[in-house]
Amino acid sequence: MVMEGILYTARDEAHKKMVEAISRGEDLPIPLENQVIFYAGPTPAPPGKVIGSIGPTTSSRMDSYTPVLLAHGLRGMIGKGNRSRQVVNAIKKFGSVYFIAIGGIAALLGKKVCKCELVAYPELGPEAIYRLEVKDFPLLVGIDYQGNNIYGEDNYAT
Repeated sequence: MVMEGILYTARDEAHKKMVEAISRGEDLPIPLENQVIFYAGPTPAPPGKVIGSIGPTTSSRMDSYTPVLLAHGLRGMIGKGNRSRQVVNAIKKFGSVYFIAIGGIAALLGKKVCKCELVAYPELGPEAIYRLEVKDFPLLVGIDYQGNNIYGEDNYAT
């Protein structure tokens, strides 16, 4: 499938900051309701480009934070690799989807980004949260809203 529209980037530290903000009852720097987060950190844009390369990072690194974000409205995640049983259960509970971006195609994915804007946590550098507008962004469905898992029914990240 291909995705078109808005998504946000966020990696480990940004996830940690958002979950901590939720636990303190603070507003988040991005809307989670019906949004998609791409587990990625873009490279700087070369002259004349919107963004540099942007490839997926290992999704299981976000697993301890993901159920909280799903409970607050997040509907999709993009990364690589399998997810924990806890995350698969949360995907089913909240009707979310986990998409897989193929590793090794970061240069191609960068060409599919039409706009890129830094929106939160600039101190994290490339791991800050960016708002991306994408077109023809190639993805696979890794885990659907019913918990059907491309990696197998009883195969979870550890």
